Parts: sequence; C-alpha cells; structure tokens
Amino acid sequence: MVITRSKDYVVGLGVRPFKAFMNRYWYPSLSRRLQAENLTCLNYGYEEDPPMGLPLEQSEEANRYGIQLYHEVATQADLASKQVLEVSCGHGGGASYLARMLHPASYTALDFNADGIALCRKTHNVQGLEFVHGDAESLPFDDESFDAVINVEASHAYPRLARFLGEVVRVLRPGGHFLYADFRGESEFHDWDAALAETGLRQVSQRVINPEVLRGMNNNAQRSRDMIDQLLPAPVRPFGRRFAGVPGTGIYRVFENGKAEYRMYCFTKE
Repeated sequence: MVITRSKDYVVGLGVRPFKAFMNRYWYPSLSRRLQAENLTCLNYGYEEDPPMGLPLEQSEEANRYGIQLYHEVATQADLASKQVLEVSCGHGGGASYLARMLHPASYTALDFNADGIALCRKTHNVQGLEFVHGDAESLPFDDESFDAVINVEASHAYPRLARFLGEVVRVLRPGGHFLYADFRGESEFHDWDAALAETGLRQVSQRVINPEVLRGMNNNAQRSRDMIDQLLPAPVRPFGRRFAGVPGTGIYRVFENGKAEYRMYCFTKE
C-alpha cells in the first residue's frame, strides 16, 4: 500500500524514486519486523453486512478480513484444477488460503520483496504452492503459462502499471482470467481506466467495494494500532497508521467520502 495524503486526498504516488524506496526498504523492513506477529495478509480487508462468516482455521482468524478480500477476488472465476499465478503475494496468507480451499492444480505466488518471500517459505507449507522472488513488471515465466493471474492491492505501488498489465496479458492463456483489486484517488481514475482498456482484455465485471473495505479497516483497527505502537519508532508511527488504514487517517476518510475508489475486477483474455 503506497499512498500519501494531501488535504485528506489520496494520491497513488507516481514518483518512481519514492516507489522504489518503498519496494527496496519499507516492505523488507516491514517483513522483518512482523515475522513474529502472524500478519500474513497485507491488505485493508473486506467484510460484508451481515458478516461473511467465511469458515477459517483458528490460525487464520487474526487475518480474517484480509483473507476475505482474497476470497472475493479469487472466486470471481473457477480456479479448480487451474494453474494460477499471484503477483505481489505479500506475506502469503491469501495464497495459502486459496491454494488450500480453491484446489488449483498449482499456485505460484511472486513478490519483489525477498524478505517477504523468505517469510512465506518459512510460514506456508501447502502442496502445490510455490513462492518465487520476482518483479511484477518483468515476470519470470513463459508466454501463456497460467490460467489465472491474481493481483490484490498492489498495482498502485508499481512504477509502471502498463508494463505490469502487459506482463499479465503475456503470461495468460486464451480464456484465462485476470482477477484484480486495487484503489486509486479520483484524479487517477482516467489513467487507470485507460491503462486497463489498453490491455485488450475483456472486462467481465467491476465493483466498487469501499463499504466492505471500510468495514475491514474498522475491524482491523485495534490490531493495527497495537502493532504500530509496538513495532515502529514514535516518529514514523503516524505514517504507519496511514499506511495501515487506521480509521481517522487520510486514506480511511477518502474511501469514506468517495474521493478514492477501491475496485474489484474480473477480466478474461479472448
């Protein structure tokens, strides 16, 4: 999640040096600090009204809302017996859940953060699940090698979104699905829509999920505050709260007032 705040407005940072700093230093530092905290889903979360009640193992309850977001995104297509790629898997909690519950033939989970991949390999031992260190803008896979590509709350951090989307199209087989969720501020909607349209993928569905994400933020709030206070030095705690989407911070408010949209998509390659 790479965001900044200006007059309570969210802007996905288009400044490549800042994104490079986040990818090179912030995310690895976060992985090292969180190894003992069982934070395996690095997203804002998702909850419905009434609650989803998704059946989870006891060890997954702490990450319930992040897993529910993965479930909603991934179940837009049938992944049973399919070869699936997740780009930017974070700490692997979503990958582990989907690999166990949706029964793909294989599930490959890639992330640019080498420390995060090391944590994934240490934490998640699931048959058919492989963790790979790699770059979303230069995927280390052959053309047309996957039936589905999943990307959850990560593409706003990529320096070149068009390169990532081009890689998605390249590695997808005809008939395959791109299952995607992310957010942008309203000043970015036009460029975001244009980049997605230029892929040539057919859009099957799109849904704005701000209310569900806000419920996830609310339900995660106390845990986020506790971890930030415990793990981060005092000078960077305000940034940590904004990064984590703690209620009352800028990102929470712009989702609440609609100046940013969190969208969920399903595309197919024809």
